[in-house]
Amino acid sequence: MEIPVSTWYQAIFQRKSRRSFRPDRPIAEDQFTRLENLSRDFRPFSDTRVEVVRQVPDSVLRGIIGSYGRITGATAYAVMIGAASSPASREHVGYIGEALLLEATALGLGTCWVSGMFRADAVQKQIQMTGDERIFAVTPLGYGERDFTAKEKIYIGMAGSRKRKSLSSIMEGTPPLVWQEKALEAARIAPSARNRQPWRFQVTPEAITIQSETSRDDDRYPQRLDCGIAMLHLELGARFAGAAGRWVPLESPQVARYEYPDRIGSAQIR
Repeated sequence: MEIPVSTWYQAIFQRKSRRSFRPDRPIAEDQFTRLENLSRDFRPFSDTRVEVVRQVPDSVLRGIIGSYGRITGATAYAVMIGAASSPASREHVGYIGEALLLEATALGLGTCWVSGMFRADAVQKQIQMTGDERIFAVTPLGYGERDFTAKEKIYIGMAGSRKRKSLSSIMEGTPPLVWQEKALEAARIAPSARNRQPWRFQVTPEAITIQSETSRDDDRYPQRLDCGIAMLHLELGARFAGAAGRWVPLESPQVARYEYPDRIGSAQIR
């Protein structure tokens, strides 16, 4: 499946995390089909997949504590699954999961990354899993309330999700080229757990390297998963600017390097 660069790039700036949904407005069949086709056809990594579940996720999200953080009214959800034995599965989950969230945004649906506080046992009763697969995250799916509820506004304020670190504070290296400016700005506004923005960018004339803040990671606030989300944003910004490069995986605390030297041209990601 070819990445719909323009559609997903625009969705980057449109998407906002939603936690209150309209249970009286089900997702249309053609929208389910689009999301299910994506989950089947967009498989850039062999160790990761996404599955759309046409069931109300109340039992899955029951573990979320506190009235402000509670998710209500969603009519379906999606599951981000990766191979536990793969050292790169966390960033791959972030990348492919964000692809589904951006596609949902383009369809007018609301979403919300939930990576730490959900019931994996409840999810496993509703999907088929094989081998050493594990569930890294879920997202509710549905139509958000017309206006952000008071609960959502409070949660946004508590999480600080409208505040972003300056690019100068998270980037080092050579002055960015035009395509790199587009890529970095798209990556800078990527969502992350508690809005921690745990990524750093090293810029050279032919590449941008993403690195996590530390080599430590955990399931509740997974830095490499967040960096995987930033990877997709960065690639969309680069491709939107005409720089279709490729990803090279790196060892922790580095995550991956997006390369666009002249000799690569329009090579696909690997």
